[in-house]
Amino acid sequence: MQQRTLGHGGPQVGAVGLGCMSFAGVYGGTDLAESHRTLAAALELGVTHLDTALIYGNGLSEEVIGAFIKDHPGRFSIATKGGIRTQPTRSFDNSEAYLRECLEGSLRRLGVDHVDLYYIHRRDQTIPIEEVTGTLSRFVEEGKIGGIGYSEIAPASLERAAAVHPVRVVQSEYSLWTRLPELGMLQACARLGTAFVAFSPVGRGIFGETPLDPSAFSDKDFRKNNPRFVEPNYSANEAFVARLRDYARSRGWSVAALAIAWTLAKWEHVISIPGTRSPEHLATDASAADIALTAEDLAAIDAILPPGFAHGDRYSDAQALGPERYC
Repeated sequence: MQQRTLGHGGPQVGAVGLGCMSFAGVYGGTDLAESHRTLAAALELGVTHLDTALIYGNGLSEEVIGAFIKDHPGRFSIATKGGIRTQPTRSFDNSEAYLRECLEGSLRRLGVDHVDLYYIHRRDQTIPIEEVTGTLSRFVEEGKIGGIGYSEIAPASLERAAAVHPVRVVQSEYSLWTRLPELGMLQACARLGTAFVAFSPVGRGIFGETPLDPSAFSDKDFRKNNPRFVEPNYSANEAFVARLRDYARSRGWSVAALAIAWTLAKWEHVISIPGTRSPEHLATDASAADIALTAEDLAAIDAILPPGFAHGDRYSDAQALGPERYC
């Protein structure tokens, strides 16, 4: 597996990591055995970076990982996230007391005393980011975390945070149909020596081998009310993606591997974290690290999926609460 550096002083990890939200059943039912088979496959494939969070099943994803790494210590670089309250309603809390509570709980569920990376999952706009970064820097000093991360922030916020303490990683959605990070965040990360972790590089499943059936999504499925998967947007998007499938097959690639390879092709500081609960899908995803896209490939992909082609916003109004907007 191609190796990339996980930001300031961070470990070398596989260019393709694993997003672990699926272990909590967000995109359909799963069980502990299947999740552990996926983690075992990750070790065989060189997928060494795991990304989880407190709110993935209210700690379930962390517990699944913790049960596995108990018998496989030191094999993965682990990132987790905190700063979101879910009770009585969803809200953001970046206070030191709550972040410490979140972190201690995550460490307990994972069965470790240290994680390589700890993210603010969503910013609490009532607290200056400089203050929050100071809190995280104390966690670094205490040896509880290796580095600081922020999820879904704006480039200006990264600049402010980095003035207090190096920010190891910024995480945002980045894929063939979500290219906002190209309008400043990827450049800011490169300038500041911060790694960029791309989540949902397979477009929440749209860039799969076969078309999805949104009518079959369960009520708990994140995509159920997501604008890009609701008609007439879904049919318009699927028509574009069908042409990408034809191109991928003409080159002997899976469309998922091609989509992931695209996120890695132009920026050396990007690490891509497709999410799956299936060992077979993970093998396909990991093969993206072996695809070397040429300038001609990139031009052909842009012709098939022009920037901005997606019909519908990436989030509904309810889902859009939290990510910082820019540009």
